[in-house]
Amino acid sequence: MSGGRRTAVGFLLLTASLFALALLNLMIGSVRIAPGEVLSVFLEGLPESAELSNRIIWTIRLPRLLAAALLGGGLAVSGVLLQVFFANPIAGPFVLGISSGAKLSVALAMIWALGAGRTLGNLGLILAALAGAMIAMGFILLVSEAVHKLAYLIICGVMIGYICSAITDVVVTFADDSNIVNLHNWSLGSFSGIGWGDIGAIAIVISLAFLSACLLTKPIAAYQLGETYAASMGVKIRPFRIQLILISSLLAACVTAYAGPVSFVGIAVPHLIRSLFHTAKPHVILPGSFLGGAAFCLFSDLVARSAFAPTELGIGTVTAIFGAPVVIWMLLRKSRPKA
Repeated sequence: MSGGRRTAVGFLLLTASLFALALLNLMIGSVRIAPGEVLSVFLEGLPESAELSNRIIWTIRLPRLLAAALLGGGLAVSGVLLQVFFANPIAGPFVLGISSGAKLSVALAMIWALGAGRTLGNLGLILAALAGAMIAMGFILLVSEAVHKLAYLIICGVMIGYICSAITDVVVTFADDSNIVNLHNWSLGSFSGIGWGDIGAIAIVISLAFLSACLLTKPIAAYQLGETYAASMGVKIRPFRIQLILISSLLAACVTAYAGPVSFVGIAVPHLIRSLFHTAKPHVILPGSFLGGAAFCLFSDLVARSAFAPTELGIGTVTAIFGAPVVIWMLLRKSRPKA
């Protein structure tokens, strides 16, 4: 199969999977809704209708579906950018501790706001998460200057993540306010509770960051061949690396601010997409990873809320169950001696 045909088939499969999973997410839940009824709800387009199925879809399931798709796609793209930056196949926002840093800063900001009788708006959430993500990334960059083995860098990132998660758990556990105690559910990762007001902010941030990443496809392609080659092609290395850091951190921060920590999406999905398309070209991998991340999180969210209903699993638990084996498979595949 030619490269162009393979790319077209790959995107067709991803798009079809995304639509199928979206339909399943709208249908399946504590109240089952038939496919024909889902279609009629959209044709009527009446969020304020008295029909139960209409209210369930418009006020609960559709915002959650859009949040899972947008945040999952953004997290996968963040993983791609970090893998390019560190030239490391297992770099990702969760593994490097970036998501955990964002989680800690959001938890502290929420606790401060609730203690003062205030609430954080969309901008406050994103800024708090971005601050934590950038601080964690700063530690990783400092470590990368002192440690020249990529394996040691990943270990340091994991340790930073554990430290941030431990501090967050302590803070949430000993909180007195009942609203603060509810942060425990968020700290496990979940797409529930996201409303239409949040979707607007999420869509703006994720869309701008994703478009910014797509504008870097040519520099990324050159950078993948080495810094020296990229510099010879006119890529300004330092500004380019700063752009990668900012975009990847913003994407990871947005996900953590609204859904809490979501693990392994940023590592597993890019590798699945590279295997699907048999290429590492950024103009294919970036949009492919966005679609793949969206589909992966829709599938994981469906499992999280339906596998043991009415008990709901943390989204991070489900993504780890399905994402970790992909990473193990990838590592074993790369370790095999070539014939």
